[in-house]
Amino acid sequence: MKDYEFVKKGNLVSLRLSDEDDIPMIVEWRNKDRVRMNHVYREDFTVGGQKAWKEKNIDTGKAVQFIICENRPDRRIPRPVGVVHFHGIDKAKGEAEYGIYIGEEDALGKGYAKESAVLALEYAKETLGLKKAVLRAFASNIAAIRSYNHAGFVKTADVPDVLCSDGQKDDMIIMEKSL
Repeated sequence: MKDYEFVKKGNLVSLRLSDEDDIPMIVEWRNKDRVRMNHVYREDFTVGGQKAWKEKNIDTGKAVQFIICENRPDRRIPRPVGVVHFHGIDKAKGEAEYGIYIGEEDALGKGYAKESAVLALEYAKETLGLKKAVLRAFASNIAAIRSYNHAGFVKTADVPDVLCSDGQKDDMIIMEKSL
């Protein structure tokens, strides 16, 4: 297993930039029903599609994606457990859309998303020069909204009846955080 450089380290997790080797793992996590149903786009992710997204977004500076790695004293290399990213980066406005998910079931409910948010938002301010992060969440995703509130996001709008790629509709909220 290769050694990675972590761009931010916390007590529970560390963040490293994703790379091409992470794509199969990201696809596996994103295709889990628990993760998929909390997104507007609910179709199966593919390795080819994720590679194309990386080339179009990460490689051009329109997105930054981190792998969330669990810090454990019994492991030399922290274990990957999820993804946190900024996409639609607008340097002129100083803002981007924020997204996160935990892919490993046994990593849920341990505060990893909360600490990852703090670390990623610090990176966004210090390294990317962002002034604001915006996110969209389904109103029914109470655990995520609670985590976003703890990270300092505040609700700014309600968006009723958002049409998802599977034909289902769900209410959504918009949240923002000034950095």
